[in-house]
Amino acid sequence: MTGRRIAETWTSRLGVIMAVAGSAVGLGNFLRFPGLAAQYGSGAFMIAYFISLILLGIPVCWAEWTLGRYAGQRGFNSSPGIFYALIRHPAGKYIGVLGAVIPVVIYMYYVYIESWCLGYAYYYLTGQMNLGSEVSAYGDFFARFVGAVEDGLTLGRGHNQVIIFLAIAFTFNFVIIYRGIAKGIELFCRFAMPALIVLALIIVARVLTLGTPDPARPDQNLLNGLGFMWNPGDVGHQLRNPELWLAAAGQIFFSLSVGFGVIVTYASYLSEKDDVVLSGLTASSANEFCEVALGGMITVPAAFVFLGTAGIMGQGTFALGFNVLPLVFSKMPLPWLFGGMFFTLLFLAAVTSSLSMLQPGIAYLEEGLGLNRKQSITLLGMLTALGCLFMVYFSKDLKALDTVDFWVGTFLIFVMATIILICFGWVMGVDQGWVEAHKGAELRLPKFFKPIFKYVSPLYLLTIFAFWVLFKVFGWDRATGTFTPTEYVTDLVGAEPNNVARLGVLLILVVTGFFMVLAAAAGRRWDRARQATPTRKGTPQ
Repeated sequence: MTGRRIAETWTSRLGVIMAVAGSAVGLGNFLRFPGLAAQYGSGAFMIAYFISLILLGIPVCWAEWTLGRYAGQRGFNSSPGIFYALIRHPAGKYIGVLGAVIPVVIYMYYVYIESWCLGYAYYYLTGQMNLGSEVSAYGDFFARFVGAVEDGLTLGRGHNQVIIFLAIAFTFNFVIIYRGIAKGIELFCRFAMPALIVLALIIVARVLTLGTPDPARPDQNLLNGLGFMWNPGDVGHQLRNPELWLAAAGQIFFSLSVGFGVIVTYASYLSEKDDVVLSGLTASSANEFCEVALGGMITVPAAFVFLGTAGIMGQGTFALGFNVLPLVFSKMPLPWLFGGMFFTLLFLAAVTSSLSMLQPGIAYLEEGLGLNRKQSITLLGMLTALGCLFMVYFSKDLKALDTVDFWVGTFLIFVMATIILICFGWVMGVDQGWVEAHKGAELRLPKFFKPIFKYVSPLYLLTIFAFWVLFKVFGWDRATGTFTPTEYVTDLVGAEPNNVARLGVLLILVVTGFFMVLAAAAGRRWDRARQATPTRKGTPQ
């Protein structure tokens, strides 16, 4: 049984590792991870982080690589096609739609954030980011730049330069993705990933030579800054906080790009001779190096040296990255150079991730509807452009972005990761999955991962997911045992609903419905192909 002939493949193992690592290495490595580590107590957070990496991140990653390659050998490269082949039931293609919806919808706001990085890099390199010595000045600039002051601000009412950078970033992504897997994504990542790491190492070297820049504040030195990021603290008490475990697991998903539908798509272009075990582990290790060794050594230590604890605590990801760090760079020699390098680094990291979000949609349109590259690029371009305009127009307090990120960038990723683990451990079966994973493998999986795949990872994931719903959706207060629905619920069904939040959820439903309709059409094509293709004895259909 085949969906369509595989027309594209990776040209080398290094190429696919760079592409998958690139999909994982993004803004979360250099902004989100340091902020969470500082917020929850670095030592305790790192314990929960690495437990989540071993019990969730790596198993889901290996499962995605294996399932994707398995379906790719049967002619399927899109998530709906992959799950159609795996589940071998009409419902499979509809379940797989999540693997196309998640990355495409995330792209709609991720490329907007990507354009912020490009804009800041430009302003730094042209000497336009000297805004004084108060973090509020940088905060005001950021709020107007991204349109957080009022809806529609970025579409012509004054401070609208972000639209220019968004147009550049959006076009840049589609130019690369139009060139395909080998000549587009792989070629770009082979150059962008080394450049990204070199830039990060230069910035790390600068941070590690900061010393004690203000003699009047001797406690604000580099060693204390590193200690603030990495010293254990009260680990026992902190590990009893369920929200710490939620944050750690969420960071693993966000960081490794597992549960997005990206890795299964990338892996579908591999052959049975390709080693998915070693490649998956290498790509994950590259991401962890960028996140822990590089990201963890830049943002928080640098901010601590110049601003102290008060300048870090309570700062969200965007505030830390676009308000606090610009102030930190302004206090360094050559601020235009190091600020420009840092935001260029963020831009490159963001592009390697956003490219991976487009490929699942392209594969779906090409495979499911029989469109050629130009047609699929045009259709996906129009769809994502409309979504981007929604994020840009409803920019006040970044409400549209935050709503869509919550329901797609977190909630649906948990759902998708659960589906992947169930498919590997129970639908395909751990024994068959074990055999599939080791085809062409130079590295053997430890046998203790068998029960982890089948029992431990799904149970751990479902437990984390249940607590996430209790805390983040229903607003469970552990101290009182009461429930107060969070804004993500009250914005939709409360006494005073938020129309922007409702429109954000409507956008998600419209895109999902559109992809469901396409899945029905694609399923008819695949069913006809299945009926026309003789089944070889012993070969799964």
